[in-house]
Amino acid sequence: MSTKRKNYKVKEAEKSLHKSISKKVLICAGCIVLLLFLLAIRIFWIQFIDGDSYKMMAYNQQTINQVISPNRGTIYDSTGKPLAVSAGVDTVSINPTYIKAKNKEKVAKALSDILSLDYNTVLDKVNSTSAFQTIARKVEHDQIESLKTWMNDNKITKGINIDEDSKRYYPYNNLASNLIGFCSNDNRGLSGIEYKWNSVLTGTPGRIVSLKGSKSQEIPNDNEQYIPAENGSDIVLTIDYNLQSIAEKYLKQAVEENQCSRGGNVIIIEPSTGDIKAMATYPDYNLNTPSEPYTTSQRTAYNALTSQEDRNHFLEEMRKNVAVSNGYEPGSTFKIITAAIGLEEGKVSTDTKNDFYCSGTEQIYDTAIKCWRYYNPHGYQTLREALEHSCNPAFMQLGARIGTRTLYQYYKAFGLFDKTGIDTAGETNSIFYNEDDVGPVDLATMSFGQRFTITPLQLITAVSAIANDGVLMKPRVVKQVVNSDTGVITNIEPQKVREVVSKTTSDKIKDLMYSVVQDGTGRYAKLDGYSVGGKSGTSEPTYSKKDDGYTSSFIAISPVENPQLVVLVTLYKPQGKKYQGGETAGPVVRQILSEALPYLGIPSSNTATTSNSNDSDYATTILPDVKGKTMEEAEKILKNAGFYVSSHTSKQASEAIVQDQVPKSGVSLISGSQIYLYDEEQTEHSSTTVPDLKGLTSSQAINALKSKNLNISIEGSGKVISQTPTSGTSTEVGSMIHVTLMDEIKDAY
Repeated sequence: MSTKRKNYKVKEAEKSLHKSISKKVLICAGCIVLLLFLLAIRIFWIQFIDGDSYKMMAYNQQTINQVISPNRGTIYDSTGKPLAVSAGVDTVSINPTYIKAKNKEKVAKALSDILSLDYNTVLDKVNSTSAFQTIARKVEHDQIESLKTWMNDNKITKGINIDEDSKRYYPYNNLASNLIGFCSNDNRGLSGIEYKWNSVLTGTPGRIVSLKGSKSQEIPNDNEQYIPAENGSDIVLTIDYNLQSIAEKYLKQAVEENQCSRGGNVIIIEPSTGDIKAMATYPDYNLNTPSEPYTTSQRTAYNALTSQEDRNHFLEEMRKNVAVSNGYEPGSTFKIITAAIGLEEGKVSTDTKNDFYCSGTEQIYDTAIKCWRYYNPHGYQTLREALEHSCNPAFMQLGARIGTRTLYQYYKAFGLFDKTGIDTAGETNSIFYNEDDVGPVDLATMSFGQRFTITPLQLITAVSAIANDGVLMKPRVVKQVVNSDTGVITNIEPQKVREVVSKTTSDKIKDLMYSVVQDGTGRYAKLDGYSVGGKSGTSEPTYSKKDDGYTSSFIAISPVENPQLVVLVTLYKPQGKKYQGGETAGPVVRQILSEALPYLGIPSSNTATTSNSNDSDYATTILPDVKGKTMEEAEKILKNAGFYVSSHTSKQASEAIVQDQVPKSGVSLISGSQIYLYDEEQTEHSSTTVPDLKGLTSSQAINALKSKNLNISIEGSGKVISQTPTSGTSTEVGSMIHVTLMDEIKDAY
């Protein structure tokens, strides 16, 4: 090949190589330009589109943002007793990635031991790849101090967090539990007052913002922000601790004595203001452990449930405030309303002879509705007698005179078609027939309080209007809101709704209610020294709800001439010896009023001593105080007073000094009562169980108690209608059991 040709080929190869290199350079340059373009787009996106989020991420990485939990407001009763308070506790959490691998098991062991947690559960959290895990909430201070000491001893400075928190406490456990309600773990109200007033009680969290270094240590700086928490406001209830305690004590006793399988409730209201002074439900629950059944029967029923859904439903029912959330047929207590409407409309007067006639049944078209005393009809009656006898035919006749349209106008005026608007959670409304659908039979049954449902609160609110000269008041349970930071008080004033009936009608109904207690089916509610008016109620279950059983109730006002209290006792499905409202609920009202009226300082008209009201067959003597005397001296004094003595000492009677006596001195005891004396060495007293005395005569009750080494205090004559303490209670020997006797009432509906 010639030299010329070789040079030509070299030049062609060089050209091809140059073109190839140029192409590659262009491609590289293009790629660089494209990358720069994409980078510019990314920078633009980061700067202008995602800029705020990246700023926030940087801020979070560079700052410590501590939340300051506000204190939840305290709930007080009307006397200033704290019913719900918040106390300082702590929340323990971890950052698993900050805990060194060699320390993980040690940390898990320490946390589980100190905080009483399951080790394997804690270890799983410590080994987690997540950035944050909560270990325990609401940790008490003594446990926190132990944890801090362990961390210091083991030089653990990262990964375990201790944050301030608060825990809700209820000092009186079960008191008004179904009314007050409870909170979740994060202090959010879940039921009752706690739920209804959550926004007022909660407050607003505060925070501290400061800089932190790469190792999460705090860096002092002048720009630290401190935003204080705004604590929740306190609220003051109308509930009176003492009246609530009285109501709960006697309600529990009544439910247990009458074997009320569906429980019961009590409401006490001040009619002039609408203030709820007590609202009790039984069975109740412990507010400090709201997910645990309280009574033995509750635990048995709960443990028998297999599904979690059923158990959750059971707990929801257990926590219900039945007085506002459950409707029931009021029965004959509702005759008060029918009578008031009839008097206000001029359809009846109180004492017109032969105004009504009871043949034992009332024929309403093709339906015969029986009187409860159909086997021995009431015959001709006045309105007063019809109410005293609780005669259904008489009130069916009165309802027909009034008519559906007028009845419904007054039902609306009494507030029976609407929720009362009470300031707690869970209130439900009544269920009535539509007015256009009410037939003659429906009208008849409504007139004596059946085949519609209202809540206990709706009934007592309506009857309180009659007691309050005809003026309906909105029921109130919260009377003040107090700013816990400034002390500023906001009063929630009583609210008048409307005048429903005249004062004249009000006075007539109060007089009729007094007659019911003095001479009618309400005699078990009669209280020596105080004027009491009332009405019993016993409603039958509908055919479709036979398992619900009877509902027995009694509503009372006292003093009749100027009512200070209205009391409603409702017992669901009593299964004891009696089920009628007058017999089961009437004595409970009497017991409540016997303590409530003196507590409120309402004077008694009875100037006689307690001993004078006892069964006249048994003379009583005041028990002298023999403490500090020798056993020998004490025995002589007591025997001379007509008592038997049981001395408990290991010394000679002339040397032993009496340190205690049972019963205590100052009580009135019948002759032959047994007194128990103890010296300073005899600190343990024997106990015994109180027997069931209801239905016994005084002599039978005395003998029953003597067999149990117990003494008796007797009020009235006849047969025992109530006793305190209740049967089955454990008490020390020699204790005095108070019994109330009354002649048996055959017509106690």
